[in-house]
Amino acid sequence: MLICSGHVVSGIDWNSIAREARTRFGITRFRLGQRALIEAVLTGRDALGIMPTGGGKSLAYQLPALFLPKTTVVVSPLIALMQDQQAKAIDANLAAVKIDSTLTDREQRAAAAEIADGDVRIVYVTPERLEDPDYVTLLRNRGVSRLVIDEAHCISQSGHDFRPAYLALRDVVRRLGRPPVLALTATAPEPVTRDILQQLDIAGAQIVNTGADRENLILDVRRTPTDAAKRGALLRILQTMTGPTIVYAATVRVVDQLWSWLRDRGYSTTRYHGELKPREREQAQTGFMENRFRIVVATKAFGLGIDKPDIRLVVHYHFPDSPETYYQEAGRAGRDDRPARAILLYQLEDRRIQSYFLGGKYPRHEDSQKVYEALLAGDDNKTMTPRELVRLTGLSERRIKVIVAQLELIGILQRRGRRLQQQRAFANPRELDQFLHEYERRAAAERERLDAIMHYAQSALCRMRYLRNYLGDHTEIDCNRCDNCRQRASPPRRVMRAPKRITAKPVDPARPNKGQRVWHARFGEGEILDNGGEHFTVNFPRVGVKRILASYLKPNP
Repeated sequence: MLICSGHVVSGIDWNSIAREARTRFGITRFRLGQRALIEAVLTGRDALGIMPTGGGKSLAYQLPALFLPKTTVVVSPLIALMQDQQAKAIDANLAAVKIDSTLTDREQRAAAAEIADGDVRIVYVTPERLEDPDYVTLLRNRGVSRLVIDEAHCISQSGHDFRPAYLALRDVVRRLGRPPVLALTATAPEPVTRDILQQLDIAGAQIVNTGADRENLILDVRRTPTDAAKRGALLRILQTMTGPTIVYAATVRVVDQLWSWLRDRGYSTTRYHGELKPREREQAQTGFMENRFRIVVATKAFGLGIDKPDIRLVVHYHFPDSPETYYQEAGRAGRDDRPARAILLYQLEDRRIQSYFLGGKYPRHEDSQKVYEALLAGDDNKTMTPRELVRLTGLSERRIKVIVAQLELIGILQRRGRRLQQQRAFANPRELDQFLHEYERRAAAERERLDAIMHYAQSALCRMRYLRNYLGDHTEIDCNRCDNCRQRASPPRRVMRAPKRITAKPVDPARPNKGQRVWHARFGEGEILDNGGEHFTVNFPRVGVKRILASYLKPNP
């Protein structure tokens, strides 16, 4: 028997839970990590679930929602994703509504009435909608047993797909009466994990990390030194492989060019990017999901939460901004557990595209100064709305949100409904200087992540092992599937004497071997990039590039 009390279900009856999983969702056994997250939800603990794309994260809140005494609120970044999740919940006979900008006034009133009546088990909502205090009040009055933050990496400026509206969720948790939080994501390196826990104020959360490996996913890198070589490689890949395919490109211009070029060559192709009209994007996505198009050429705007299990191939025409972005996007292939491929077309010159995007991502030193000075010049109550800050500073609303969230995090500001109230001034010039340089530090970390994806493309190490290490999974096992593993296994067998056992002899600085795998006691496995005498430049997937004294390195076969 399950007894409900507040945010908690005590006396968990796993037989009842298994029965509901089977009858409503068709699930006969839990995947790795699901049971631990379900238990955390039912016992009222904060939790962070890091599970690969297609790992079944949504079941961790949908199934417990049947047993919790009050509503489960799910914050989701995309309207299309919310619609898909709501439809699946309804198919499972689980009462669910969504609140987003597509609803008419009449539909919004109807949704609010359903929530107030108490018949709804799950409410899907965008983070932007929760910036309206009226919706937060509506949910608080109904009662919230669990707040779920889907695609939680969006809250971290150190993560891909950063979304400024996510930064206000810390305050939403407080205004909802501090329900337990469940944060979910497919990719979170250690810095992003720390950022999620800090931004949501859930430092003691149970972390369930099932690892990054996808045993059915085959990783490849094709080096393409020119644009002509890159297009030729793309054609050869599409000619030799079948099935639904995503081709990612970094810019709208290249997406449009590739889409037209592939259509002219007879390929069933659609396109998706943020400059298309909403109806065009919807038609492109629906056409691909329903197999009316074999290929979708898209920017990173396509794919977050896309539930198409039979995607056989993901091609990156340009490398993305970080290994975690790459793994998130590559992981959209093969969610049906059948073999699938992720291929990166690598061209060194593509770095300038990501460097350009990086240059405009973070507020400048003078932007942060403007916002702080505008707050000091506020009314007698030291309050101001974000719109007033936009007017006074001339900065975009997106940039204002980022700076305000950082000021709130360090205690300078606090939200009071729609207004921002100054709680204190900076204690001294040094504290102000640290704040103003925060985004410079974040930009430097972003450049390191860009370097890391370039090292991934250039590396002779096992591709999956490289990504696992980068994402915090330090399992020291090669995948034996990627192009690098296949290449090492490809030479014909020869009759040889038994190899000598490798001793812990240091790497000889006089005989460097670029690409050699080495081991460091603190940083783990690495790969030599360059030799500068007694010091080697080594790329360690866990921590990045380091200059290491040769005597501290050991060969790693």
